[in-house]
Amino acid sequence: MPITLINPSGLPEIDAYRQVSIATGSKLVFVAGQVAWDSDGVTVGEGDLAAQVEQCYLNVGTALAEAGASFDDVAKLTLYVVDWTPDKMPRLMAGITRAAAKLGAAPVPPASLLGVAALDVPEHLVELEATAVID
Repeated sequence: MPITLINPSGLPEIDAYRQVSIATGSKLVFVAGQVAWDSDGVTVGEGDLAAQVEQCYLNVGTALAEAGASFDDVAKLTLYVVDWTPDKMPRLMAGITRAAAKLGAAPVPPASLLGVAALDVPEHLVELEATAVID
């Protein structure tokens, strides 16, 4: 596996992700920001952050699989959340947990969460992009 995830001593351990990923593969996979669309382009979970987070992770999983990768190969995730406030964390984590159960993987690579004013359309609450490394 080309990705090793670690939490260096001296940095806090965060349950939702690891602080560092070490990539040793030879191919990079860049997944465009995925929003809560189903395969027909219909928004899933309008107004429901957890449902949209879940769908974003599932969409990233689909994109990774097409490239011959999985969440085990992801070196970095970036989440963009509309009008982010810390009280939204339980709903965000609920969506990640549900997606992880469906994917059969715990997506815990280094991650950044950015609060944004808006995304592509008003009904989208979250967008997720990924970078993976494969052999």
